[in-house]
Amino acid sequence: MKERYLFKSILVALLAFAAFLPGSAQNAENARIKIDVERTIGEVNKNIYGNFVEHLGRCVYGGIYDPDSPHADENGFRKDVLEAAKGLNISLLRYPGGNFVSNYNWKDGVGPDRPKRLELAWQRLETNEVGTNEFMTYAKMLGTEPYFAVNLGTGTIKEAQQWVEYTNVKEGPYYAELRKKHGYPEPHNIKYWSLGNEMDGYWQMGHLNAIDYSKKAREAGKLMRLTSPDIKLIAAGSSNYRPDANPDEWNRTILEELKDYIDYIALHIYVGNPDDNYYNFMSTPLVIEERTKIVKGMINEVMQRTLRRDHTEDPIYIAWDEYNVWYRARSGANMVGDRALEEHYNLEDALVISGMLNAFIRNADVVKMANMAQLVNVIGPIFTSKDDMFKQTIYYPLALFANNMHGTSLDLFVDCETYDTEEFFLGLGETTTKQTDVPYLDVSATYKDDEVTIAVVNRHKDKAITTDLIAQTGEFTGSLEIFEVNGPDIKAKNDFGETNVATKKLESVKAKGKSVTYAFPPHSLTIIKGKIKL
Repeated sequence: MKERYLFKSILVALLAFAAFLPGSAQNAENARIKIDVERTIGEVNKNIYGNFVEHLGRCVYGGIYDPDSPHADENGFRKDVLEAAKGLNISLLRYPGGNFVSNYNWKDGVGPDRPKRLELAWQRLETNEVGTNEFMTYAKMLGTEPYFAVNLGTGTIKEAQQWVEYTNVKEGPYYAELRKKHGYPEPHNIKYWSLGNEMDGYWQMGHLNAIDYSKKAREAGKLMRLTSPDIKLIAAGSSNYRPDANPDEWNRTILEELKDYIDYIALHIYVGNPDDNYYNFMSTPLVIEERTKIVKGMINEVMQRTLRRDHTEDPIYIAWDEYNVWYRARSGANMVGDRALEEHYNLEDALVISGMLNAFIRNADVVKMANMAQLVNVIGPIFTSKDDMFKQTIYYPLALFANNMHGTSLDLFVDCETYDTEEFFLGLGETTTKQTDVPYLDVSATYKDDEVTIAVVNRHKDKAITTDLIAQTGEFTGSLEIFEVNGPDIKAKNDFGETNVATKKLESVKAKGKSVTYAFPPHSLTIIKGKIKL
């Protein structure tokens, strides 16, 4: 199988380069991507390349932290996991939940005495070995910024305020002095704070209706900002799109009630392929785009009636602070305990993640934060055993985007063949959706320092799509770098000691003129980087 795949890869690469004709005349039969560096959407915020660590399954214990592993450092953190995580260039790391946070008292996780608690969200024992200060140690080792969520389920607004005091106030009040007593003389200065998690969900401990949540979030946010004026507050937008829910009403209420207090509204989405319909599955990132545009319209509406908030002149932004493919490990014993939510990803999952990242970039004017859930083992791009680790298929597109797609998002013109989907479930009991005119090529692009970076997902399962890349302003000049994520087939997976899906850096190609032509291989993600001289 590997020999056949190697031959196929070489053949596809040769065909692609044969089609790469710098300065070629535009072929009317080819797909077209028109690039105008003066048609911009917004600045791509580095925080769209965030991730998430929740006290769930083996994400913390057995994932980032495992003092019994031969790979553990002196603090108990796994060095191999840390090194893999660094490759993702993680800008923002959300903690400690998730559903977990809605019954979590942060005071259990600081100081010398750590009580063991019954963890109700995921039905496991929480030892509290890892808490606020340990997580901050890890975040600094990783070189990422922390993003904390407070408990607005069973917790109180006073607990939320006290946590901010503990982390952000240098000295004086009780909880700042307590942090110093615990061995951390300098404040952690945590900037981003989520006001609860998924509070619209009936599954959430302490679930509230929209008005009651807004009241509690407003008062918690008020106390938190009085304690640390420069923090950014993220409200819990809708996570419940099931048939009996009304997510638009929830989001509209949250925005109306909290418009003078919050900086972001958080949205969540998980998608799947329960019916094993490849083309339906490939279209699921468009659901992100639809929901983003709806909430963006709501934001524009309420901002017409807001008082100018004294802490910022920015509008409210969208934070997709949980997103991923999740459907196999979503029932029964797969949902709870020490091995909960352990998805084993394939190539088609990686292509869907690529499409989600494209959607974030195409909406860079309003999407300013995104956090893949989660970092390791639990629906994560990294997977461990006690002695070993491997990178799942979804690791590679996330790493490629996070390390390359920066600058200004461009408004592209894309002309290619399309397809229609059937009505289908996303895999999570959500309402059915139908997509029409789904382009086989899913594209985003960024521009920075005269360099354009183009991300192209070829959704076609069997066909390479020859495409003219056309510079409508300026000309291509110099060499084009080309990266590709692909595998032998759409169901290809990685495992311990076996990498079937990964990033390949192809040979650079000289490009000069208004257009170049490239054949994007079937079921692939390709990133092309090159200069456009104006």
